[in-house]
Amino acid sequence: MSSKYDCLKISNQLCFPLYACSKEIVRKYKPYLDPLDLTYTQYITLLVLWEEQEITVKALGEKLFLDSGTLTPVLKKLEQKGYVVRNRSKDDERNLNITLTPEGEELKKQACSIPAKMGKCVNLSQEEAQQLYNLLYKIIGCAREE
Repeated sequence: MSSKYDCLKISNQLCFPLYACSKEIVRKYKPYLDPLDLTYTQYITLLVLWEEQEITVKALGEKLFLDSGTLTPVLKKLEQKGYVVRNRSKDDERNLNITLTPEGEELKKQACSIPAKMGKCVNLSQEEAQQLYNLLYKIIGCAREE
């Protein structure tokens, strides 16, 4: 027997399995990131820097969907560990540039095995993983348009 409140059942919420899945995936990363002394947020920050080498905090935040209030402590910690350097832009003092250090680049070699290990954790075919990736970015795009 359905009621007008069925729409409020947790089993009818798309947001809940997305939230739970995200939490579980981040938890699965932990044993791979702990030996590198990295949190998940530090890891995804480094993923961007391994691609870009140098980026502004604003651009980094846009790529990671994080605000500067969240990124600032992450970047400070990565700087303390010697993986990044934060410098004000010479062209515009308002911009803070983040640059990967040689130590940060070296860490890339240790992290290289993590994606394959995580791939085994999710037990999806390559096609399923690509479909999920596309669907998630479709949701992200729609959510960010509003």
